[in-house]
Amino acid sequence: MKIFKIPRFVKLILARRKWDFSVDHNSFHLTFDDGPHPETTPWLLAWLKEHKLKATFFCVGENARLYPELMQQIVEEGHLVGNHTMYHEKGLKCSTNDYIASVEQASEYIPSKLFRPPYGKMKWSQARALRKQGYEIVMWTWLAYDFDLSVPVENFKVLSTKFKAGDIVVLHDNIRYFERTKAMLQQL
Repeated sequence: MKIFKIPRFVKLILARRKWDFSVDHNSFHLTFDDGPHPETTPWLLAWLKEHKLKATFFCVGENARLYPELMQQIVEEGHLVGNHTMYHEKGLKCSTNDYIASVEQASEYIPSKLFRPPYGKMKWSQARALRKQGYEIVMWTWLAYDFDLSVPVENFKVLSTKFKAGDIVVLHDNIRYFERTKAMLQQL
């Protein structure tokens, strides 16, 4: 069974992480993980501009290093960026020191203290160390499953009717799932 909306008890257990945004208006927050990428990011930026929307891009440091012009374009167009480690490391499979070193290396290319752990998982020690360095760990309210071929793209249209003010929705800026991501956004 796929869980699209993060259960309340998870948010309570991990209360020091950001699961939603306080807002004064009726809007949710789009986020894109894994980019930037020359075959995906320009389309996403054009789509956001066409719909007069802003988003947050949680970027992989290696991609930011390879495509600095895309990083610059994201920021110049008024979007936020966040750190997503240097090489998309799985926090549960890394030592705390290696994980923090990856985040620090990525920070050379990603000017932000926002952080999202790849796969949404990390060790308590890693979270504590990042908070001590001033990072805000941003999770999500809704996971679109654009990366999972077993989930019908049409589900996103139904899910989007349930979004509430302040919700954080995660999609991907990743060439492997891009056609699914585009199809989901076009239903929004």
